[in-house]
Amino acid sequence: MKITVEFEECLKDSPRFRATIEEVEGDVCELESKLDKLVKLCIGMIDAGKAYNAANRQFVNGIRELAQQSTKDEVIESSLTKFAESLQEMINYHTILFDQAQRSIKIQLQTFIKDDLRKFKEAKKQFDKVSEEKEAALIKNAQAPRNKQHEVEEATNILTATRKCFRHIVLDYVLQINVLQSKRRSEILKSMLSFMYAHLTFFHQGYDLFSELQPLMKQLGGQLDLLVVDAAKEKRDMEQKHSTIQQKDFSNDDTKLEYNVDADNGIAMEGYLFKRASNAFKTWNRRWFSIQNNQLVYQKKFKDNPTVVVEDLRLCTVKHCEDVERRFCFEVVSPTKSCMMQADSEKLRQAWIKAVQNSIATAFRDKGDEGELDRKSSTSTGSLDSGGEPKERPLKGESALQKVLVIPGNTCCCDCGQPDPRWASINLGITLCIQCSGIHRSLGVHFSKVRSLTLDSWEPELLKLMCELGNGAINQIYEARREELAARKPQPGDPRHEVEAYIKAKYVDRRFVRLPSDEELRNKVVSLSKQEKRLSNSSEHLPPRPPPPTPKLRAGHAVKSADSGIQNSADGSREMLANTPSNNSLTDADAAEPPAMAMPATLPPPSPCKEIVFYEPKEYSSGLQLYWAACARSLPDMSEALAHGAEVNWINTEDDKRTPLIMAVHGGSLVTCEFLLQNAGNVNQQDAQGRAPLHHATLLGHTGQVCLFLKRGANQNAADIDEKTPLTIAVEAANADIVTLLRLAKMNEEMREAEGPYSQSGDATYQDIFQDFTHMASNDPDKLNRYQQYDPQKP
Repeated sequence: MKITVEFEECLKDSPRFRATIEEVEGDVCELESKLDKLVKLCIGMIDAGKAYNAANRQFVNGIRELAQQSTKDEVIESSLTKFAESLQEMINYHTILFDQAQRSIKIQLQTFIKDDLRKFKEAKKQFDKVSEEKEAALIKNAQAPRNKQHEVEEATNILTATRKCFRHIVLDYVLQINVLQSKRRSEILKSMLSFMYAHLTFFHQGYDLFSELQPLMKQLGGQLDLLVVDAAKEKRDMEQKHSTIQQKDFSNDDTKLEYNVDADNGIAMEGYLFKRASNAFKTWNRRWFSIQNNQLVYQKKFKDNPTVVVEDLRLCTVKHCEDVERRFCFEVVSPTKSCMMQADSEKLRQAWIKAVQNSIATAFRDKGDEGELDRKSSTSTGSLDSGGEPKERPLKGESALQKVLVIPGNTCCCDCGQPDPRWASINLGITLCIQCSGIHRSLGVHFSKVRSLTLDSWEPELLKLMCELGNGAINQIYEARREELAARKPQPGDPRHEVEAYIKAKYVDRRFVRLPSDEELRNKVVSLSKQEKRLSNSSEHLPPRPPPPTPKLRAGHAVKSADSGIQNSADGSREMLANTPSNNSLTDADAAEPPAMAMPATLPPPSPCKEIVFYEPKEYSSGLQLYWAACARSLPDMSEALAHGAEVNWINTEDDKRTPLIMAVHGGSLVTCEFLLQNAGNVNQQDAQGRAPLHHATLLGHTGQVCLFLKRGANQNAADIDEKTPLTIAVEAANADIVTLLRLAKMNEEMREAEGPYSQSGDATYQDIFQDFTHMASNDPDKLNRYQQYDPQKP
């Protein structure tokens, strides 16, 4: 190691030594300045590089978007995608280069400045201080008078001690100088060499990347030459066609008419027509009409869902209209409405009229055999459709996903905000992304029941449950105190463990739920009870059901007791279903063909349900809120009560030991019952009278709820304190629909037991009829509101 300052020279403290020290100090000061400048320039370079990378990423994203937009052109899409991937790799290489520059230049040189130069400065301060002390000791020693021996000794001792200290400090200082001068070389060269190797690696990586890309670029270049030639040829062809068509005479040209334009998709005719609106102004609007699938529909734009003008063309007729001011008008008339339309010419009007007539004739031919089959099979479910009306068809073009996502807040995941969710928690009533749905599954079904919006089938009552809640309503309950507690809600892309911790805090610990005060809880319960009273009053206008007549018994059939069920006819259960009346009364004409369902000649009226009366309870609780919310049909208030810790099977000891599920039956809402059952409601919990929810639904004639409870495993053999089963009550009330359901459920249970422990399906008729009742109860409840509680006091 080359010595910058000699150690022997420093002990002499000669002018040569002092001059060397000044030169070294000046050099170190300039070195520090240059290094500071270099570090700042490095920082600026790194910041500029990060900005460059950010701009490059945006550019690459633009290339990807252009590739996605060009999905119909495979050459453009594949080439742009490959180029975007290569450019992204280059961005990654740039990022590595700038990271290496930060480590090798910025961090390493800053460490050298802070550590080694700082030690040099501290050593210089000590050296300057001890130099001044030595100079002062020398002056004092020289000024000591000869005749004052004690001053001479004192000055001599101070000078000796100062010289020893100076020798020690100056040797350390020189050592620090020599080490610094030597280390500066290695630190600077090491830093710059590392930076240059980073560049070497960067360019090697770029060379390798584009070496792999070069064959594709050459291939694309060859294709590009062909594309240029093809484009020029296509341009010449287009110009020639344009010139030919431009020279054509359009004076006598008319719109091209086609029939059966898309027979595979059921489209017989389509085109533009003017339609007269049904408003007071009778305005005319131009719409795209089509005859498809035995229906007349129209739409304004291609993406709009078609509006059905005529559901069934077999019920319609078409005619010319000459009594309007406009020309070329014709009218399609159905039993319920008519639609006035106008064509662009007489030729088009005749074509449309002929197309409608042909479609009517074709529909009659196609539907003939099918209608005959429908009439034959309708007898097996005669009690399901009131008045012989056809069964309701499912809505076209709608799905569980479409219906649920229109609810406010449901277009994003309830817990992390991920857009376009495809999963749902059916007991909470929220939509979830796939990651959050997996976390919800891990919580257990007692917290969340997860179902797919696209892969699973959805019962109507479950779908309505989802539509009455939604992410917005549930988050108002479960995230009421989140902002107050400064809890961060997860965002899309957050780590799974963070999202899982938040979901557990939200639903398991209920950390963000705001508990109500005693006064707020009291006001809520009173408000719900008043709401239930208004709902009860609104149904008082319904006419009372007349008492059941005495049905005649079919000769040769025995009559069982009400508790043991109804004796089947000799032809079996199918005849019982076929001849079960769909109404609740039998006329004299029925005597000629008595029902296969034998009933006792005289039966006492069923025990009426207890009237719902609100009273001041001894204590207000979340269970009481759930109790009255179930009766008031308010699912958000029920969710709030459960979030506040209400027991779903809470028993009201002050009101005949009724449960929220029993109150939901009295509220008359099928969705409310479904919500409680999804949240572990006990379908067999009895009140003080020994009546389970199935008893109450039977007493009130709520057929849809009876169907729901039977599907959920309600025990129809349980008897109340009057020893009456639900079947007994239904027979006494002559409620044919409920009797049918109870008997079918009993028969299906017996068939499963007979088939063995692994049987799952049971009777197919049972499945079909229960499905029909479920759809009717959810989509057309008026058909099931035919039965009122029997009251012998009413005429």
